[in-house]
Amino acid sequence: MAAGYGELLRTRHAARLLTGTLIGRLPNATAALAVVLFARAEGGSYALAGALSAVYGVANAIGQPLLGRAVDRWGQPRVMLPAAVVSALGMALFAVVGLDPQPVAYAAMLVAGLFTPPLEGGLRALWPDVLRRSDQVHAAYALDAVAQEVMFAVGPLLVTLLVAGWSTAAALLVINAAGVLGALSVVVSPPSRRWRSAPREAHWLGALRSSGMLVLIGSFFFVGTALGAIAVAAVAYADEHGGGLVSSYLLSALGAGALVGGVVYGARPWAGPPERRLRLLVAALAAGYLPLVLVPGVPAMTALAGVAGVFLAPALACAFVVIDRHAPAGTVTEAFSWLVTTFGVGSSVGAAAAGPAVELGGVALGFAVPGAAGVAALVVLLAARRYLGEAPRRTPDGVRQENDRSHAAEPGFRAGHQA
Repeated sequence: MAAGYGELLRTRHAARLLTGTLIGRLPNATAALAVVLFARAEGGSYALAGALSAVYGVANAIGQPLLGRAVDRWGQPRVMLPAAVVSALGMALFAVVGLDPQPVAYAAMLVAGLFTPPLEGGLRALWPDVLRRSDQVHAAYALDAVAQEVMFAVGPLLVTLLVAGWSTAAALLVINAAGVLGALSVVVSPPSRRWRSAPREAHWLGALRSSGMLVLIGSFFFVGTALGAIAVAAVAYADEHGGGLVSSYLLSALGAGALVGGVVYGARPWAGPPERRLRLLVAALAAGYLPLVLVPGVPAMTALAGVAGVFLAPALACAFVVIDRHAPAGTVTEAFSWLVTTFGVGSSVGAAAAGPAVELGGVALGFAVPGAAGVAALVVLLAARRYLGEAPRRTPDGVRQENDRSHAAEPGFRAGHQA
């Protein structure tokens, strides 16, 4: 297992691109916490802090696919680095001006969120050209999903350390400066500078004109809903079971399960259509969420949270493969960015739904929200399975295009992303 990942990371440019992307995504991964901490330190209410964070989140959800489409048209360096700089300047303005005047603070959040570079989608677009072998790309997608779990665990810790050792304003400035450096590391690399999207058909819907893409977006909206709901329900559970670090136990176990599942999943090749495998993985994911409604004692609940996380990273990694197969030619970065957006929006909806559920029916009903969302994600895939078939696509000129680019065990990685 370790040898396979070691070979992947020893491939020229692979470790640099993965590391640069993770550092470049730190501002996005830590924004919710950093903005709230800064607003509170400046004397703002929780309502104001939440509103500012929400503006950032909504703007980010809008900006990711738009910037992803721009990357597909004009390349990564022309879009990623300017966007990272503008986003960082928005956060810097927020750190310098503070909460007064409030319109400026909201404008700063809007700019910072809207111009967050789509590094996540950009990296996934690069993997097939950097690694070439489809079994390595498969492993890279899994490693990407695992690294995402690590980043979302380490990022908030880094913010907390910067706040404790310096200030909340310094935390905003340092994290966003690091984000610009991460984006710079990616876009000056030869793979990023050489990468070109395949020719695309002029269509205002872009990646969304693919029915398969719409199915994936619908399904993973509910996966995001489940995760957002778990975060809120975990806090409510902690309030009834001693408070303190109990909620962090549950969320850490969830992340640890995802890490283990992703590492194991990516360590071996998988035969057969990924669309079929995705349905099985989402079914397992939904089955893992359902027992959370039992809300047993802390040790057992922590174990259940760990099991609930096991199939998350594998499901995401498999979804990346399916996206590459179903995104219309020339829209791959936009397509990956849409998954990021829908996941984030779903998480916000889940958090919003879990609160009233807890107040209405207690912690068990709060944990019923992720269970129901997991089932809904599976129902979407099953009900629309004919739209996620394995038929070859057509290129913009109407020529039939086979999806298997290397005839390896994991089909579906397309050529044509590099000039």
